Amino acid sequence: MTPLRQRMTDAMIQRGLSLRTQESYVGAIYGMAKHYRRDPAEYSAHEVEAYLLHMVKERHLSYSTMNQAACAARFLYEQVLGQQRELFRIPMAKVPAKQPEILSRDEIARLIAAAIHPTHRTLLQTIYATGLRVAEACALRVGDIDSAPDRMCVRVAGGKGGKDRYTLLSPTLLERLRGYARISRPRTWLFCKNGGTSPVSVTSA
Repeated sequence: MTPLRQRMTDAMIQRGLSLRTQESYVGAIYGMAKHYRRDPAEYSAHEVEAYLLHMVKERHLSYSTMNQAACAARFLYEQVLGQQRELFRIPMAKVPAKQPEILSRDEIARLIAAAIHPTHRTLLQTIYATGLRVAEACALRVGDIDSAPDRMCVRVAGGKGGKDRYTLLSPTLLERLRGYARISRPRTWLFCKNGGTSPVSVTSA
């Protein structure tokens, strides 16, 4: 690991950035360093801007991907290398918001029914019923399911931004989870890999 990468990683840990954000930022800076084949600390603001433009024009990457690289560059140059934003400008694109496609109840039912494995099907049902992000659902522990009649909620530990929160637990989902528990016998992690010692990965989900 280069000294600059170590400094950047330490700065991200110190500021409480999530592991996925850390990996994303390091990957974005690595891609820029691979493009220029020089130490990123030596780049000018013009070079950073040219690389971001290259991502869209030459590599045909999305503006969202470019903005992610821009955020990583801003963190590196402002938070780690101490550049002033007024003097070291890094542009970001305005990405139009896209409305999600709404599936019909029949489409959702067929989607869930297509998952044959009990873990996969219950994971899909949990994400749909609670609105959890995939990573949040994968990280659920058995103890996060609170089925007390006066609470009926799911605890989400370390969600987006590292914040804990609660979401509603419907009676229908509780019934599905109890049936799943009778078959899979989860101990610590609600959705776990073979052996039960670690949660199912986001990639697998």
